[in-house]
Amino acid sequence: MSPRAPARTTTTTTTTGAPPHPVDEILPVRRLVPAALQHVAGMYAGLTAPPLIIGSALGLTGGQLSALLAAAFLVAGIGTVAQTVGAFGIGARLPLTNGVSFAVVSPTLATVAADGRDGALPAVFGATLVAGLVCLLLAPAFCRLVRFFPPVVSGCVITLVGISLLPVASVWARGGDTRAPDYGSPANLALAAATLAITLAIHRMLSGRFLGRIAVLLGMIAGTLLAVPLGKAGLDPLTQAPLFALPEPFAFGAPRFVPTVIATAVVVMLVSMTESTASLLALGAVTGRPAQDRTITGSLRAQGLATALGGVLGAFTSTAYAQNVGLVALSRIRSRYVVTLCGAVLVLMGLVPVLGSLVALVPMPVLGGAGVVFFGSVAVAGIRTLAKASLGTGHNGVTVSVTLAFGLFPIASPGFYDRLPDPVATILGSGVTAGCLVAVLLNYLLNHLGRGTEADPDPDTIAAERITALDGVGGTRPAPRSAPHQGPPLQATPGYPPSVPPHTHTPSAPAPDPAHAPATPTGVTFPGPLHPLHHRARQHPQPPAATPDQP
Repeated sequence: MSPRAPARTTTTTTTTGAPPHPVDEILPVRRLVPAALQHVAGMYAGLTAPPLIIGSALGLTGGQLSALLAAAFLVAGIGTVAQTVGAFGIGARLPLTNGVSFAVVSPTLATVAADGRDGALPAVFGATLVAGLVCLLLAPAFCRLVRFFPPVVSGCVITLVGISLLPVASVWARGGDTRAPDYGSPANLALAAATLAITLAIHRMLSGRFLGRIAVLLGMIAGTLLAVPLGKAGLDPLTQAPLFALPEPFAFGAPRFVPTVIATAVVVMLVSMTESTASLLALGAVTGRPAQDRTITGSLRAQGLATALGGVLGAFTSTAYAQNVGLVALSRIRSRYVVTLCGAVLVLMGLVPVLGSLVALVPMPVLGGAGVVFFGSVAVAGIRTLAKASLGTGHNGVTVSVTLAFGLFPIASPGFYDRLPDPVATILGSGVTAGCLVAVLLNYLLNHLGRGTEADPDPDTIAAERITALDGVGGTRPAPRSAPHQGPPLQATPGYPPSVPPHTHTPSAPAPDPAHAPATPTGVTFPGPLHPLHHRARQHPQPPAATPDQP
């Protein structure tokens, strides 16, 4: 076999002769590898931040902290591969990534304050194991909630996912560590701005080429090179990381099952399931393969298994990463095998920490500058979904406005719900979860309960007033009672309606009896071809009339 054989297989068609869906396309290696590395770089900061914060609060040693990070990479890689490959009903078979949820930070720190440093992690990992099993069991029932996500609801939720990530980009752009002396310094902000400018320039100048699709990765490489003379990037992470590390099951002690900690972990799991469903809906809109009940069930099963595995190996609750959805939207590379390779790289980073240190060379301000692009892409996907909803009606407009307000309260004022009970504060403290609950409730109350509903119209249905406004395209209107048209003949749209043979009057044909003539219905009648927009035309297509031969 020639060396180019694998590249040729990327463009093969299915057995039916149709080209594969972009999600199922296998890219050549020269495009596959950089696209996968772009996803790895995009999710690196989200993967490392929760273990670093929790490890610092617990006062863990360097070896223990490395074990936490290795477990986070390994479990994230396994979960991502399961999501993209999809087997035995597990996985979404979409370019979806899984990683540690940031929602576990606050409950874990609360457990540390209550149980002390010695018994905190065994209790947290025991609760994580139970929460993963709960997610696995609830997946078939939880997926049915997708029917409560019409465009007005899913658009709000997807928009909130993107907006809620933008503050994270602002923290990264300022340096990431709020306790660092250079946090928010002009040098950090300038580095983030330069990375953003380079990314946008590459995206614009190389538009339509593959290099333009990996503009985020190239922008981060350029930003890292700029950070070297500024003293913002160095090779210290490479020298401090061990060469090989195999995560040990229950390395922090046998799991403890504390009811209060388990209850909190289950609430966090439900929040992560809601956010993952919103990310999956956004990904379905971006890739052109909408998420169905079966897709959501498989995705949640993979997330539950990854969470349960994290409880064994020393990782935390798993969730879908919306920033990678933004990368798919920005790069327009929809192949799930790109993310499969991303998951494989994460597994290697968990087993060989030196590889993870390569990504650690990228400074936080560089990640912040690039994050502005792909975080905002998620919000754009939500706005596009909202455009499919009939926002001109009063009910949907109110639903969107109130939903965005409740979703932005925790973002604009992080302590907004602190005085509420802990379970309620955990649920409403996530802007995505709070907005999702409000959107579903308002859509039901305003659009489906009682009279005067204004739910999203069926896209295959056309209002009667729109049909009666059609004149001379596939139908006829009642003849006006005014004088006939004087002047040049009216010109029809070129190519439509189809030409018909001229009618020849036959004097011998009996005239219809007005007394027995059928009643002419009011409104629009369709004696000829139906208009292509009308739903009857889709259900009963009619061939165009024959065109007379031209001399």
